[in-house]
Amino acid sequence: QVPLVESGGALVQAGGSLRLSCTASGALRDRVISWFRHAPGEVRYFVAAITGSGSRTYYEDSLKDRMIVSRDKAKNTVYLEMNRMIPDDTAVYSCAAGVAASFSPTSLYSAENSYAYWGQGTQVIVSS
Repeated sequence: QVPLVESGGALVQAGGSLRLSCTASGALRDRVISWFRHAPGEVRYFVAAITGSGSRTYYEDSLKDRMIVSRDKAKNTVYLEMNRMIPDDTAVYSCAAGVAASFSPTSLYSAENSYAYWGQGTQVIVSS
């Protein structure tokens, strides 16, 4: 079974909204799940994270006003809702499963080596 599968990537117009999904295998249902994005020519960039219980969320400061991360434990799925999208949101979005249900200190949520499994990514393109 593939550990993580993303879906929902699409071409959207600036100002629009999009919801991405990350379906995790049952073995990862209690892990931190995070979203990262990777634009051409740039490094991979942390977007948002949610703890294994779903009780806490963390965001990249510059994105927190437009992004909402949530999880449905019954479906083993984590969502990333993106609002008021801009062309700079164009990237491949990947979800990742952490090595634990939560991290301390919180800086670990944005650290790539906190994650053991990565999805293949889903392409998001925002047109101006």
